[in-house]
Amino acid sequence: MSIGPVQLIVLGFPEPNFHGRIIAELERLHESDTVNVVDALAVHKDPDGEVEVLHLSNLSDEEAVEFGSKVGALIGLGIDGDKGMVDGAFAGAAAAADGIEVFTDEDAWDVLAEIPNDSAAALILLEHVWAIPLRDAIAAAGGFRISDGFVSPLDLIGIGMLTAEDAKELHTQEMAATSRR
Repeated sequence: MSIGPVQLIVLGFPEPNFHGRIIAELERLHESDTVNVVDALAVHKDPDGEVEVLHLSNLSDEEAVEFGSKVGALIGLGIDGDKGMVDGAFAGAAAAADGIEVFTDEDAWDVLAEIPNDSAAALILLEHVWAIPLRDAIAAAGGFRISDGFVSPLDLIGIGMLTAEDAKELHTQEMAATSRR
């Protein structure tokens, strides 16, 4: 299989102005064959919870609509408005009709609900290119993914990977933007 494991990362920001440093790091990771950015969206929620979506790529709006937004389809937010959501629903129904088990409402992750009002988020769909050989080796050994997730720096204290001081510093960095709100 030529595609690596894919992960949706949702990064919160106090304002919808994303800085070039994040893009530069994603480009560096791409150049080193570590990750590919499959798709990215910027979401801004106003104080009343109204959502504005921008496609983050070098595609024009027309190209984004033509090629589709993978993140939008994944979270049920069509880049082409209601038409995009309907098209995504038909694609999911077609996959189910072909015998492919798609996730249920019970499995759904309401990404938009997790974004606080009066803030912004970058939704980045990453392909982990580095993990292709590992995934293939696991499958060849009869293994399969059960679950995954990032571990908080605070949880690493108890297993001796970080000192309390280092963990607190990393946790503070991760939470800095939310404390400014």
